[in-house]
Amino acid sequence: MKNMKILIFSLLVTIFITPFSGAYAETVNVPDAFTVIHSRKSVRNFTGQAVSKDDLIKILRAGMAAPSAVNKQPWSFVVVTEGKALKLLAGKLANAGMLRKAGAAIVVCALPEKAYGQRRELAIIDSTLAGENILLAVEALGLGATWTAAYPYEDRMTAVRESLGIPENVIPLTVIPIGYPAGDDKPKNKYKPENIHWEKW
Repeated sequence: MKNMKILIFSLLVTIFITPFSGAYAETVNVPDAFTVIHSRKSVRNFTGQAVSKDDLIKILRAGMAAPSAVNKQPWSFVVVTEGKALKLLAGKLANAGMLRKAGAAIVVCALPEKAYGQRRELAIIDSTLAGENILLAVEALGLGATWTAAYPYEDRMTAVRESLGIPENVIPLTVIPIGYPAGDDKPKNKYKPENIHWEKW
């Protein structure tokens, strides 16, 4: 009888503690917000290893957590994981040759029709905020990324639209290559006290 009670108690401990210990293990491996912000850097060299769908969804969820005017969320994202499509984009975008070795890419798009007051500039601002969240999420996961601008260059936006079937009324802001870093890129110290004006200019 005593052995049976011990067995039942052990089973209960296993059932209730294991899920929490797993969640805790995931939590302690994630760096704090300030570490992520100050560790973010532009990574342009990748190993070619694929990025998991699970990580891509985490990254996209972070992007969609960005603020937007009146919470209109005037953004959309094209996720590219196929090597052929990544190489096609790399061939058409002179500033994004690193896509050839990236594990994936996220194209951040602005939708003026969804923005507050259908204002183009608000769609661009809001979607840019989502893009920054994406870059920070990539850093938090130990991956690398860089911002490669499509907007405001008409030729680049046209190339991205044609490659990925993006409608004409949608603005492809940036193609963000994402992957496992192949180099030893370091963050830059960008803190400049002279750019701060206390109380007034």
